[in-house]
Amino acid sequence: MARQSISLTEPNDQWLKNQVENKEYASKSELVNDLIRQARKQEWIKEKLEKAEKSGFTTDSKDEILKLSKELLNG
Repeated sequence: MARQSISLTEPNDQWLKNQVENKEYASKSELVNDLIRQARKQEWIKEKLEKAEKSGFTTDSKDEILKLSKELLNG
């Protein structure tokens, strides 16, 4: 795993310490990695939503959408 040195403001450092002390996380590194994973997941979801919005809306019925989804899943 790559090592990185970062500087934190006092309030942010205290917040990290509190999370570890409250047994939410085993270490600051674990917490920071989890925060990064969450941010990356949010970014991925945002990109997917933006792409879906740009593709337009459908006039297909629920049954038509379900049928197409099943066809795509089953090849």
